[in-house]
Parts: sequence; structure tokens; C-alpha cells
Amino acid sequence: MLFKTHFIAAAVLVAAGAVAQAQTVRIANQGDSMSMDPHSLNESLQLSVTGNVYEPLVGRNKDLSLAPALATSWKQTSPTVWRFELRKGVQFHDGKPFNADDVVFSFARAAGEGSDMKANVNDIKEVRKVGDYAIEIETKSPFPILPSQLTTTYILSKKWCEENQATKPVDRRKGIENAASFRANGTGPFRLRERQPNVRTTFVRNGNYWGQIEGNAQEVIFTPIGNDATRVAALLSGEIDVMEPVPVQDIERINASANAKVMVGPELRTIFLGMDQKRDELLYSNVKGKNPFKDKRVRQAFYQAIDIDAIQKTVMRGASKPTALMIGPGVHGFDPAMNKRLPYDPEASKKLLAEAGYPSGFEVSLNCPTDRYVNDGRICQAVAANLARVGVKINLVAESKVTYFPKVLRRDTSFYMLGWTPSTYDAHDALNSLMACPDETGAGQFNLGAYCNPAQTKLIKQIQSETDQKKRDAMIAEAMKIHSDDIGHLPLHQQALAWGISKKVEITQRADNYMPFKWISLKKNPS
Repeated sequence: MLFKTHFIAAAVLVAAGAVAQAQTVRIANQGDSMSMDPHSLNESLQLSVTGNVYEPLVGRNKDLSLAPALATSWKQTSPTVWRFELRKGVQFHDGKPFNADDVVFSFARAAGEGSDMKANVNDIKEVRKVGDYAIEIETKSPFPILPSQLTTTYILSKKWCEENQATKPVDRRKGIENAASFRANGTGPFRLRERQPNVRTTFVRNGNYWGQIEGNAQEVIFTPIGNDATRVAALLSGEIDVMEPVPVQDIERINASANAKVMVGPELRTIFLGMDQKRDELLYSNVKGKNPFKDKRVRQAFYQAIDIDAIQKTVMRGASKPTALMIGPGVHGFDPAMNKRLPYDPEASKKLLAEAGYPSGFEVSLNCPTDRYVNDGRICQAVAANLARVGVKINLVAESKVTYFPKVLRRDTSFYMLGWTPSTYDAHDALNSLMACPDETGAGQFNLGAYCNPAQTKLIKQIQSETDQKKRDAMIAEAMKIHSDDIGHLPLHQQALAWGISKKVEITQRADNYMPFKWISLKKNPS
């Protein structure tokens, strides 16, 4: 599998040809969007789905470059202040006009109680209205990549949220729902028609959309199909038009079929394992009175016990790239010279465990989703088998992301799997969200094991405000080295994208794995 080491976000068009009259596009994924509330879960599938209904101030083009969305332009008026000119004449799906009040409200909502998007806005000091169609965002310190930080912070109608008691986000950690869970009122190119969680969600084209809709789809039906074989069979039989992800073992079979093919490409997501390094005693372990993961020797023993090359070969069938870093190629700040994993060495692992006081190993539970990442459950099974060879008994808790995410986001875990695509395509996003010492503002919000190195966190804050690119890149390298030396997490690999598509479909594949419906068309005479 080819992965490019420079920035890549190719807009790949397939099945090109004459566009037919608009039709229904049927999309299947291994999991569902867990809510229609765009502030309730910072997860790419949910943000991809809801991003067809809601919009940010700043969007992305097919090549992932920045594009005007609800803001037509933006500029920095001082080191800590940005002015955004807002688009006029935009309506929410219920007919209410969009204006600056909705932006101020949405940013406060994203920063507030229950929000999973706090890390996107934690360095914003104030969002203020300076006219009906202009706002200023003041940051706590200079933040040169602020526009990139805002591309997944979606704007809701202030009046609609007030009318429907949805002023606070749906809190996935507490299982609290509100009207925004099942209904939606955005400004995007598609409207929500019907929502049946874990069964079917139907979207229809927004006839009053302010922008261009390149595709011809009038309706999109999104269906979760968790079973790999069932999902593939549905594509091959023509019951669905698009599926994601394609199981790596089925790529050749789909490509050999008459009516479908597989789009493959590099993805910016990094898959990794995290460990509870905060509690004095792990919640789910037979070790009592202490936390083995606070000992670097134990973390290193786990790292060196994982045979990542075997996982790449047998579990991922070559469709992954092992990594030593928490970011991958295509993300600014990735340094191939630093991307050198510690060697797979079970004997070294046993020795480290013995030195740490665990000569016979110990037991610990590993939380893992079964329907979020490519072969996620199988990867965790392989990790468990690897660790068993060095005396560590893994009690694998594998479950659907519907129950998995609320659990791990509450930090109700000792050992867990997660994947991360930096929304800014910059290392700062991963550093701030995954590796910074957690605080109440949203820094380290997804550092679920609470790894904390104060020197590194200080660097992360400096990276955010540094405008000299050479100095900034050096700081990123230093912060990454601190984390690697600490073995703060256990990076595994970057997975590859694999979408199964009917040959009558024309679609754009982006390296962030987002699927905008406005770029999907069905052809009348597929070739």
C-alpha cells in the first residue's frame, strides 16, 4: 500500500462520465453516527455525516485546502484577534436567517457543558459580534492556524436551539439526549428527513442552499451494517451504492466484480493504544495498591511486546503503515526521521516487566471498539495474543462504539484503543487534544489516560502561538520526542482508506475520510 510522505489530500474522482438525472444514493458504514448533534462527539464519522447538514465558518475544498463557508473571508487584525465576515442571505433549514448571533451562540455551546468539541475552542478567549454579519474571535495568545482549527466547529441556529431546549450539547458521557440528538436544523446542502438510530438516516437535498451542489443526488440514505460480509454482499448485489470501510480481505473480490470497485488511498488517521497513567490503582486490573502504567518500564514492555509487522501482514493485509508517532504523513510536523519504532522484542519486554516488579506479568482489561476503525476488534485480539506471550493477561472488552465511546470518554478505562485525524492537519491538534496535560478548558480532552509531562505541555502552548515556522517546527519535534521518550501512548499504525463503490457512482475521496454528499453523483450509463 503506497503512502506519500508529503501533504496529500487528493480529490479522487471515479466512474467519470455523463451525469444522469438525480437519484437516491444509498451509503452503508460499519457504524452509525451516534447523534445528529454536531457538538456531542468529536469523531470523524459523526462530523462527516452531520457536516452535510451543518456548516462551519471555514470549510475544506476537495484537496483539503481551506474554503469559505459561512464566513466569506477572514483576517488577523492583531496578534490575538481575527475578524470574520459572514455570508449574507443564508437560511437555516427551517427558514430562519443566519447571522452573527448564531455564531456567538454556537461557539459558546461548543465550549460549554457536555460538549465534545472543547479542544477545538479551548484557546479562544472571546467571540464577539461586531455587526449582523461580522464577528471577532480573540484568542488567549497568538494562534496563527485558527482558521484551520474551526473547520469542524459547526454553526447551529440560536433560536431553534432555544425553542427546542437544545442549548446545551448532547452529553455522550452521561447518556443525556435532547432534540438535537434526533432532529437537525443547519444551513448545509442536505436536510435531515428521518432519523432512526442504528437503523437508517435519510437526508434530502436542500433546495435553498446558498452554494453550489455539484452532485445530482436528491436523497441520501445512510445505513449502518456492522457485519462485514453483509455489507460487501449488499454492495455486490446493488442494494447499496457506497460502503465504508471495505474489509481488506475483500478488496480483490470487489475489484473483480462487474458492478463495483474499491477506492483506496492514504488516510491521515493514526491508530494507537492509551493507558491510564493517573489513578493510583487501575480500575480494571488484578494489581492492587498501585498503577503499573505509571512505570515507564511497563509501558515500554507493552510497546515492545506488540508485533506490529505481523499485525500489518496478517490482520491488515498490508493496508496499514506502522508508526512510532501519534501523527502520520500528510500532517504538518510529521518528521520521517523520528518515525522509528522500538524493536519488537518479547524477551526485552519480559525483562522490563520483571525489573518493574511484575516477573509473572499481570491482568488488565483492554477496551476496544468493533465497528469504528479498520479491523479494530481483530487488532485488539492480536495485541492481546502478543501480550500473553510476555505474561500479561488481557481481558478484552470489545463492543460497539455506541457503548464504547461513552465509556472511554468518561475515562472509565485502564487500557484502550483510539484513532485520531488532526482536523487542522497540523501536529498541534494531536498534541493539544491527545498529549497535553488535561485541564478544565479542553486541553488534553482526548488524552483519556491522562499522560502528563508539564514540560511538553508548556511547549504545546508555545507551539500554538509561535509564528516563526522554523522555530515552530523545532518545537513540534521536541514535543514529539518528549512524548516518544516517555512512551506516553502506544502508536500502532496509519490505516488505509478503502471505500467500495458502485461503478455508477462518481464520488470524491478525501484523506480525512469525510464524505460530502454534495460531491456524489449517480450516472445513467456507467462504464
